Amino acid sequence: MARFRKHLFICVNEREDADPRGCCAAKGSREVAAAFKSRLHALGLKRLVRANQAGCLDQCARGVTVVVYPEGVWYGHVTVGDVDEIVEKHVLGGEPVQRLVLRDEELTGLDPARMPGAPPTVP
Repeated sequence: MARFRKHLFICVNEREDADPRGCCAAKGSREVAAAFKSRLHALGLKRLVRANQAGCLDQCARGVTVVVYPEGVWYGHVTVGDVDEIVEKHVLGGEPVQRLVLRDEELTGLDPARMPGAPPTVP
């Protein structure tokens, strides 16, 4: 079996209503995931591009969050209305949809250079 060319991970995590960060599920992530799967299937990409529902991607306040690999492009505030544009421009055309891209400084992950045991950075 061949490898997928791209993977899309769509956060569908659900938090309690009282959580101030909110959650992707409450922002329509299941509908976004279904739209990606439907669009990819309609274009004949089902065996080339995989759209996966994911647990928490730790970007709750910026949801619905979608990550595209192998590029590692993070999208935030994605709606069903954005799906066709992401598929056409990024998945097929190779160009990220800049208006939805989460910049590195917006992400909540740890910079690999700051991880314990990482080699020192050279100024």
